[in-house]
Amino acid sequence: MTDDMGMKAGVAEIDITPSPGLHLWGYAARTEPSQGALDRLYARVLVLSAGEKRLALVALDLGRCFGPSSLERLRRVVRGRSGISCVITVASHTHSGPVIQDEYSPENVPEWEMATLQKIANAIDEAHHNRQEARIGIGYGHVYIGYNRRRVEEDGKITWFNRNITRIPTSPVDPTVTVLRIDSEGGSPLAILMNYACHPVVFGPDNIKYSADFPGVAVRTAREAFGGAPVCFFLQGAAGDINPYHAVTPLAEDAVRVRDWTGAELGREAARVAHAIRTEALEPCSLDFVESHVQFGLRWQPEAFREALLNFGPEFFERFAPRIRQEWVLPLTTILVGKRIAFLAVPGEAFVEFQINWRDRCPLKDCLFLGYANGYFGYFPTIRAAAEGGYGAFGATTWIEVGAGERMVNEALVNVYKMLGRLSDAPQNTAY
Repeated sequence: MTDDMGMKAGVAEIDITPSPGLHLWGYAARTEPSQGALDRLYARVLVLSAGEKRLALVALDLGRCFGPSSLERLRRVVRGRSGISCVITVASHTHSGPVIQDEYSPENVPEWEMATLQKIANAIDEAHHNRQEARIGIGYGHVYIGYNRRRVEEDGKITWFNRNITRIPTSPVDPTVTVLRIDSEGGSPLAILMNYACHPVVFGPDNIKYSADFPGVAVRTAREAFGGAPVCFFLQGAAGDINPYHAVTPLAEDAVRVRDWTGAELGREAARVAHAIRTEALEPCSLDFVESHVQFGLRWQPEAFREALLNFGPEFFERFAPRIRQEWVLPLTTILVGKRIAFLAVPGEAFVEFQINWRDRCPLKDCLFLGYANGYFGYFPTIRAAAEGGYGAFGATTWIEVGAGERMVNEALVNVYKMLGRLSDAPQNTAY
């Protein structure tokens, strides 16, 4: 049966907190397995449809998205059951979620991961089944809860700026909170999406309990401001070089309190913006997306990279050796909602300048940058940052060739212009 041509939306939310005992993502110094949960981890699902086109956006309280094989199985299942043709998974990048790997041997796929993927597929089905005519609006706010953790010293060297509790101004930083509000046809809020760039690392390596970190508090704060009715989403941006002011706070120094402050600041601003948004039925009612696969080379000379990894010991080498490949194909997704709102989804830790650049250059004034989306390929520093060095711009955490971030933004811009009908595949006959 053919859908009506109006924009429809459905939402769902599920608890994906694992049982204790899994190792946690993000800190090399943390070797103990998890011992329970400080707060629960969730997957939140938004399904949008216009005519026969259907898209599922899945926001995850995880350090990274699932690997290529797992995501392909998820897409195959929901395509067959709900006709979903595009699935975007976006991880918050909390460093208090379970470790996820790109690939597993058949006998070593974690039970938690298989069960969670099934839960997500069921949640997508639920959101799809509950779709209703939707009204959409977008708004913007500003909040400062983080800083740029790459510090340029007087001699030009880059050092690691781990915490900034005195809130020294740094640059570049993007304080923009982009808020997308989706209402039912009658005006009741269904979903509130907040897009912001900041590492969820208030908790440090001494925390060995699952937590969504500050995004969980932000989501809860925004939802409470609307009486608990809408499903609220945190969509991580280009947070590759942005830390919260109270990064890696030891538990003994009241880490829970500063986590709550950080999340509440963001959540209150998102709620303030959301309350002021006036939603409307989008005209034209359309949903377009391009799923690109962009080829890149390895940043390092393979033998030199291999030798550098071996210097860190056999365990480190075993972990990072799969990165020694000559070619990489990265998934990149560009979305247009109603020819008015653009999404760029990048599979890794893009530096914040890419988010600013995307917003400055996109032909639509309303646009969102989603990091940690549909894969994990390490850091994407700017060309300048790669030349300067420092964490995230040099070493085993960045293995895709220099210039990858710039190319992905350019690719997305071309996709947007094509979807808007402003670029053609055929030349014009122009006489001079």
